[in-house]
Amino acid sequence: MTQRLKSQYQETIVPKLMEQFKYQNIHQVPKLVKVTINRGLGEAANNAKALESSLSEIATIAGQKPVVTRAKKAIASFKIRQGMPVGIMVTLRGDRMYAFLDRLINLALPRIRDFRGISPKSFDGRGNYSLGIREQLIFPEIEYDRIDQIRGMDISIITTANTDEEGRALLKEMGMPFRDQ
Repeated sequence: MTQRLKSQYQETIVPKLMEQFKYQNIHQVPKLVKVTINRGLGEAANNAKALESSLSEIATIAGQKPVVTRAKKAIASFKIRQGMPVGIMVTLRGDRMYAFLDRLINLALPRIRDFRGISPKSFDGRGNYSLGIREQLIFPEIEYDRIDQIRGMDISIITTANTDEEGRALLKEMGMPFRDQ
């Protein structure tokens, strides 16, 4: 299963994109660089259990241990001191990235209630795509009984595409369910 999306990219997506955008060289075709999964945990400053459960959840979803992100400076109104844990993140590359995207596109996203597709407007102008997920329960690896609280996460898909149009074409060919505008 891990190699399915990667082989599909190499065998069918690359020739389609070369024809669509009239590329001269195979290296001009946009490809995936990395996928970052990020979760902000404001309550982690007071609640160590929230941090621990989030670390294990994201590790289960991504298949890789996340890194704890810490506050760069103190903010009194948020009751945060410098060095306090404020979130977790993980960067996926290579086979893990393809395996995660395959699970996200084919298993997790269709499990969202009233799902009509993801917004095609969340591109950053350089072909990279970001989406926010409201609950971790859409991933089949997460057991409903084991979670203490429903938390969301941000997923960023970084590509080598130069324009949003190229990035959108790449992700659409990979099976990303974009909503019709």
